[in-house]
Amino acid sequence: MIAFDVGPKFSIGEIILTPGAAEKLSPEDVADALRRHGRGDWGEVGLAGEQDNDKRVERAGTIASIYTSSSGIRFYVLTEADRTVTTVLLPHEY
Repeated sequence: MIAFDVGPKFSIGEIILTPGAAEKLSPEDVADALRRHGRGDWGEVGLAGEQDNDKRVERAGTIASIYTSSSGIRFYVLTEADRTVTTVLLPHEY
């Protein structure tokens, strides 16, 4: 049997873009990152980060992803432990 990705693994809540992210990232890059984040594609966090996020989806805790935009800008997507807010931000805004 083939498993299909049918949608998000968790609620990302309200979406907030920091001023830097809103200025530097395209709407397409943000939308793609949010889709990936919600489906459990954590981007560039490394193996330990992937394992931590997978546990936090099931239990609790802040979920963090790292992506690079189509123009080469590295940025973060963070979902709060209570799943009410997801923030898109640049590293210097963390």
